[in-house]
Parts: sequence; C-alpha cells; structure tokens
Amino acid sequence: MPTTLANPAFLAAAIPESALALRGAFHPTEADHVPSFPDGTQTGTLLLLGWTGGAQFPAFATSPEYRDQNPDPLDRYTRRHLAHAAALPRTALPVPHEGPPYLPFQRWAIRAEALTQSPLGLLIHPQWGLWHAWRGALALRETLPLAETPAHSSPCETCPRPSLKACPVGAFTSASYDTQACATHLAAPASLCPTTGCAARLACPVKPPVPYSPAQLRFHMKALRTGLDRATQQQASAR
Repeated sequence: MPTTLANPAFLAAAIPESALALRGAFHPTEADHVPSFPDGTQTGTLLLLGWTGGAQFPAFATSPEYRDQNPDPLDRYTRRHLAHAAALPRTALPVPHEGPPYLPFQRWAIRAEALTQSPLGLLIHPQWGLWHAWRGALALRETLPLAETPAHSSPCETCPRPSLKACPVGAFTSASYDTQACATHLAAPASLCPTTGCAARLACPVKPPVPYSPAQLRFHMKALRTGLDRATQQQASAR
C-alpha cells in the first residue's frame, strides 16, 4: 500500500518545494529494481520528487536552464537540484526517461502514492489529477518510518470519462493511444493543442489546486511534440 512521509529536514533544506516537491516514499524490495549504492548497500528508503500541478513551473521559468535556449532545460534543472541533496549517505537517481537502463518510475510511483491508471493511460492522482510528474528520486541508506495512506479508489470509477471524447482526432481509446494521429494533429497549423494544452487532459474533471499556466501548457506541449517526432524518426530508421 502507498505510504506517506513528512518532508525530511535535510530535503527541505536542500531542495525548495517550489522547485521539486516530495511526491512520496517507500521501502524498496529486490523486485522494485532500485539501484544499490556503489559499495553494494541496498536502498532503505526511496523518495520520489516531482511537480504537483502548476506550483513548480514559476521557479523553473526563472532559472538559467529555462532561459539559455540549450536542449533539455528541465532535465538539466532537475539534475542541478538533485545534486544539492545527493551527498552521502544519499544518492540521486536519474530523471525518469534517462537511460538505458530505464528505471521503473511509474511502478515506484504506485508504490509511493495514491495513484490509479486513468482512461488515457496516465496515472491519475486524487488531488493533482493528470497534472503532475516525477522528475527524479533520492535513494537513502536509512529506513525511515513511513505511514500507510488510507485506502483509495480511482476518481475515474464514477466519472463519465469526458477525456476519452475530447481529443479532436480520437487519439485516445480505453485500450490505446494513437501517437501518430496525435503527432500529425500537433503539427497541423489549425491545431489548438500546442498553445492551449492537450484537449483530452483538459477535459478531465479532477483539477489541481494550482493549474498549469498558459506558458507551462505550451512548454509541455512543445516537449510532447518533440518526443513524438523523435519516436517517429527512430521507428522509421529501424525499418
């Protein structure tokens, strides 16, 4: 069952919550595939860090990484903040999509927080909805005391699921996500999604207390389009 942990003093001092929020924690087992420390010591507690709604974007938007026009600004921003809390006996783990090897961040997230899968395939949080992300993790040698979260059910169980009907090109079904249809739509001159945000996600009725700003929506949609284009190119070169 997911657990909760009060923000440790060392983490609060090293990383302001305006930059990276504590997203949850758990005690890993061998099945979780959490990397061990260089000396072979196993991780006692894994802390997940990330963003919650639009609360962290303003700090990122004023950072040198955001402004320098170089590639991967958010990854570089995350690594800089993780480095502040990575002194032994702690270690920072990579951002979620870095690899190989690719670490199972979504599996870890389900162990650490009250999350369930939404009809869009994204993990939905009872407070943040679909508007949240994991940016990295800290492995601790210590086994910190954790409290179990109350039992929870998916907010999608009693929802009419408007998100499945909102995509202009029907890219989402309850069983799949048509990445090619999404990529083609994002590249179309008449598409509104690149500037206003993903219509399917916006249709979800679970909204975070601090929503994404227009600038944050544009930033993430640009990153999505870049990722889809890169995946398409990789698939074409593999044929």
